[in-house]
Amino acid sequence: MTVTSNRRTDPPRHRSGGSVHGNRGAPRARRRRRERRSGRGIRTALLVGLALLVLAAGGAGWLYLKLDGDISTFDSRGLSDNRPDAASKGENVLVIGSDTRTGGNNALGGGEKDDVGRSDTAFLLHVYADHRHAIAVSIPRDTLVTIPPCKLPDGTWTKAQPNTMFNAAYSVGRTTAGNPACTQNTVEQLTGLRVDHTVVVDFKGFAELTDVVGGVRVCLPQNVYENDLDPHLTAPGKLLFPKGEQTVSGQKALDYVRIRHGIGDGSDIGRIKRQQAFVASLLKEVKSKGLTPTRLLPLADAATKSLTVDPGLGSADKLIAFAMSLKDIDLHNTKFVTVPWRYQGSRVAIVQPDADALWAALRSDRTIDGGNAGGKKNGTAGSEASASPTPVSGEGIDVAVYNGTAVPGLAARAAATLTGAGFTVTGTATATDQEHPTTLVEYGPGLEDRARTVARAFPGAGLRSVTGGGISVVLGQAYADGPAAPASPAPTAVPSEVADGARSADDAPCSNLTYG
Repeated sequence: MTVTSNRRTDPPRHRSGGSVHGNRGAPRARRRRRERRSGRGIRTALLVGLALLVLAAGGAGWLYLKLDGDISTFDSRGLSDNRPDAASKGENVLVIGSDTRTGGNNALGGGEKDDVGRSDTAFLLHVYADHRHAIAVSIPRDTLVTIPPCKLPDGTWTKAQPNTMFNAAYSVGRTTAGNPACTQNTVEQLTGLRVDHTVVVDFKGFAELTDVVGGVRVCLPQNVYENDLDPHLTAPGKLLFPKGEQTVSGQKALDYVRIRHGIGDGSDIGRIKRQQAFVASLLKEVKSKGLTPTRLLPLADAATKSLTVDPGLGSADKLIAFAMSLKDIDLHNTKFVTVPWRYQGSRVAIVQPDADALWAALRSDRTIDGGNAGGKKNGTAGSEASASPTPVSGEGIDVAVYNGTAVPGLAARAAATLTGAGFTVTGTATATDQEHPTTLVEYGPGLEDRARTVARAFPGAGLRSVTGGGISVVLGQAYADGPAAPASPAPTAVPSEVADGARSADDAPCSNLTYG
């Protein structure tokens, strides 16, 4: 049997140093050896390069897998079946700051390890369709709202809870993880806006995020001590923050955004102002370093460890792709406001019709100054609403609006229509009967002419005289099924009371900062 070797062998060299033939062959042999060594070097370099590429790609893939493993999603089956239409061309993202004590969070925020998950802060971020403007609307946690039916851990649904604090929605079911779906349902019913994504960040994720960016610039109007963070302490304790501008990260950053009792009137409204300033500084820090995939991966790695999102953002590629879609938003065009509010005893009530006018402005992609930021979405140029009927002038006419259907947000939409036409909306509410097929305008003695003016804003509406005073619109299913575009011009800007208190993401840390 013949065995063939694959090993390469060179011919024997001629050993006679005096031979002319041997001397002439030596240089050629040396050249061949140099060429073979050179070829091996080139091949080695190529192999090393290919190996590095494979390792780099494999490393990125590993990191994406790691991020995917870190991301938690909540059960979307808890979302309401009666959700608002996606009327706006922009996107709405609900951001919830959770003070859950699980996963090591109790060490950062205090409290019992297995305590009920609560919502510490929340804002609705509206990303305009041009992807160059954004506005974050904070909703105070003590705001009195109607919490719609929400799903419990055992699969059953609660009944609607009127006149309830907003942050109670997150605690429905009393689980340690909280109930993001219930908070989303509440925001959708409150605003009439469809929430495209919901993101929950807990203490731990927040602290790690500030560490990764190298700290965030903040401002304090006075020295802050330990008992300002924990009012149960009888003595001031050690100094936590000196007066003035400074950089904070990790636990210090968390303490900064949670301080409530030691500054101003100790209210949640004052703390919201400080939180808005902090998020603005955080965005400024991220943008200054460049919003690229390379920069985003460490941020995503830090954030996703303690992040809970809706299934639409439940993977690393979706989350990073969404973040990259925000890279062209200008800091000056990123605004922070608080929903129009007033005190109602020790709680907070929403001021109407200002709040509905704000939601209407976002729905039509109108900026703080009334500009059109409709831009493009899915490759389609943004445009104004289709031609509407002859505008109605409601100057001097007061009207109350009632939702006579089970469609959430309908009263807010109608209120925006009326406000934009000059009517004064005295209030919105849910009608006793929620099965009205058509819209009805009810009016008291001597108000028929004004009621007919109101009815012109709702084509097809009926009129009915009642013994009580005033004018009311009871919206029917026909209005809910009709075009989303209002019959009269929508508000061109957010209310001046809201715009005057807005903060831009490029503001200096100490500017436009009040504490209640």
